[in-house]
Amino acid sequence: MTSRRFATFAWLVLAYNLAVIAWGAYVRATGSGAGCGQHWPLCNGEVMPRTGSVALTIELTHRVSSGFVLVLAAALIAWAFKAAAKGHPVRRAAVGVGVLTVTEAVVGAGLVLLKLVGTDASMLRALSMAVHLTNTFLLVGALTLTAAWATWDARPRPRAHLGLGLLIVSGLEGVLVVGVSGAIAALGDTLFPAATLGAGLAQDFSATAHLLVRLRVLHPFIAVAVGLLLLVIANVMPAAARREGRLLLGLVLVQLGAGALSVALLAPVWLQLVHLLLADLVWIALVLAGNRALAAPVPARAATAAPLPAGAPG
Repeated sequence: MTSRRFATFAWLVLAYNLAVIAWGAYVRATGSGAGCGQHWPLCNGEVMPRTGSVALTIELTHRVSSGFVLVLAAALIAWAFKAAAKGHPVRRAAVGVGVLTVTEAVVGAGLVLLKLVGTDASMLRALSMAVHLTNTFLLVGALTLTAAWATWDARPRPRAHLGLGLLIVSGLEGVLVVGVSGAIAALGDTLFPAATLGAGLAQDFSATAHLLVRLRVLHPFIAVAVGLLLLVIANVMPAAARREGRLLLGLVLVQLGAGALSVALLAPVWLQLVHLLLADLVWIALVLAGNRALAAPVPARAATAAPLPAGAPG
């Protein structure tokens, strides 16, 4: 068992990470990733520059808040080993948080040191963002499981729910694909903004447009396909995970609406942040629903429970 205070701390660390992720998206959407130049962890060669541009302030704020994530991850691991017994999954989840927090910092540093920020439109930047997004989702998943296992101590048994487990894994993989395609689409929107919806569609299907622009048209189709899969998953949740299933269903519908609105309004910065936050919440809801569903007890078969006929060998 784990302490209630540790569970509360784990949920707060998750919430803080969501805020840092949103601010990171704001850095990308405003083109402020080069605000500190090609310096990391220093900012323009200094620990704390006294003066600078708005872009510097935005980027420096993100670096400071991201640095605090490392402190929180270390505290989470230490507390998990103190609060949970040996062999408890909370310990493994907390260690996962630590590893993924470090890799998140490494990827972020690489973006700066390789100049894959600002107006860079290379495919290496798109690939790096895909890696960054995947690592971020895995980090959020590890944080969610740490908090969930500390709160409910519901340990999944995937072998007992093989079919449902495979369906949930396919949903998780689908959300990752949607997230990657969304990150690439957001990068295309930032670097190659359109004045009107018609102009944006013309860009998407133009053979001479940049590859990032032509790739962004795939995101809505992928999102709808995976959204339908998630709606199926939400509706087949067992009774133990019915509440999490309803939460997942509602968030998917809201996210699909936000995506459609983003396309219609040409992806304003504020809506990009809302869209990303909703994507994180869909991911969290799916992880929670999957954990609850796979931890549910398996009903005994009637044949197993039936008494032996009279005179039959026992």
